[in-house]
Amino acid sequence: MATLKVGLVSPEREIWSGEARMVVAQTIEGSLGILPGHAPVLGVLLDGSVVKIEPADGGEPIVAMVGSGFFSVAADEVSVLAEQAELSDEVDVSEARRQLEEAAGGDDATAERRARARLRAAGIEA
Repeated sequence: MATLKVGLVSPEREIWSGEARMVVAQTIEGSLGILPGHAPVLGVLLDGSVVKIEPADGGEPIVAMVGSGFFSVAADEVSVLAEQAELSDEVDVSEARRQLEEAAGGDDATAERRARARLRAAGIEA
């Protein structure tokens, strides 16, 4: 079975890397699903969105909140370069809820989107 080589990184660290069957990311132009053999593409990540990776070994999907950044695909290699990223199991749900309450209705739409994405990554619809 063909797979993708995937790297999800932020300036602070490598969030996840490995072989995957599929990657789904939100770009400013819409949702993008990548399977092996996909044509080359370069996109801008939607700030405050969620990236989902289905590992090739059939394990649990990798879900992460991402801030702004870039998404590239070339020769079955996918790179997700995010300004900010947080895996689903790293999300402090109570802190994300507090941040959402603080940002909701305010002037900082980015903070609100990121707080909502943190909750979605953790499996909580906000």
